Amino acid sequence: MNRIRYTGSKILFLLLAMMLVSCPAAAGRGASLKNIIITNTRDDLIVYLKVQGAFTEKIKKVILSGVPTTFSFFITLYRVRDLWFDKKIADLKLTHTVKYDNLKKEFTVIRPWMHETPQVVKSFRKAQKLMTDVDSLKVASLNILKRGTHYQLRAKAELRRRKLPFYLHYVLFFVSLWNFETDWYTIDFIY
Repeated sequence: MNRIRYTGSKILFLLLAMMLVSCPAAAGRGASLKNIIITNTRDDLIVYLKVQGAFTEKIKKVILSGVPTTFSFFITLYRVRDLWFDKKIADLKLTHTVKYDNLKKEFTVIRPWMHETPQVVKSFRKAQKLMTDVDSLKVASLNILKRGTHYQLRAKAELRRRKLPFYLHYVLFFVSLWNFETDWYTIDFIY
């Protein structure tokens, strides 16, 4: 009887180990934020960034099958205060969505934060660039920042498949395994 329990616990341990290896966090290890640039115009603090390593072969196949896919970018600006909690100045969430039309052989990319109409492109490479790049994002107005003060910008990206209907999500639990999120990236600067 003890031998059966011991074998059962080995199998349970192996199943748990396989589930941990294939978890969503492990799926996005190669994705990261690159080329994060903080600069300003005459009136605003702006940010440039891009996601690198997000389009694995698995994700590319899913997109080419016509499944709408959304990248979310989270950007937060804090004023750093010694001996007290940091003060949140801005908290932004951007979404980029791509959908491939198999009949027309074209990608529709929606980036509502740019107040653009959906962009339709034929090339997967162009759609990928539109999905992964954030250019000239206004984070805060310069008139609310104080010169000589320490600030911190934090950024992160996530890829999520659109939600399935309630019960299908539990039946098809494996479809969420290609979701990913990058680590939080922090940049300290003095304005």
